[in-house]
Amino acid sequence: MAVLLAGCGEQAPDPAQLALGQKIYAQHCAACHGAKLEGQPNWRARLPNGRMPAPPHDDSGHTWHHPDEVLVGITKNGLVPPYAPAGYDSDMPAFAGTLSDAEIRAVLAYIASHWSTEVVKLRAEMTQHQPRR
Repeated sequence: MAVLLAGCGEQAPDPAQLALGQKIYAQHCAACHGAKLEGQPNWRARLPNGRMPAPPHDDSGHTWHHPDEVLVGITKNGLVPPYAPAGYDSDMPAFAGTLSDAEIRAVLAYIASHWSTEVVKLRAEMTQHQPRR
């Protein structure tokens, strides 16, 4: 996990990992989270079906607020406990049967590679003190 998100003071992912992450993001994530990581419109307001729109993965979203382990868990398992309350309805699919751990890490590294220097610094400070799940 140390190389998962480069902005955390760890070693940067290699270009091949970022290229793989970009390819997988385009195939599996961009339809909901946006080709430019911008998320769905009005992502903070519930849809008519009660679910939340897909959030952005850029600086304007909250992806960078979460520790690596949480991001991997949500990507693998979807928004289920312990990442969301029991019974929470979400359109976020579980990718455990579709993507390998290395592919998930590549996607998350690709996302992190778009964060500003300020967000990378803030994230490092935030996640340093967050409890692990």
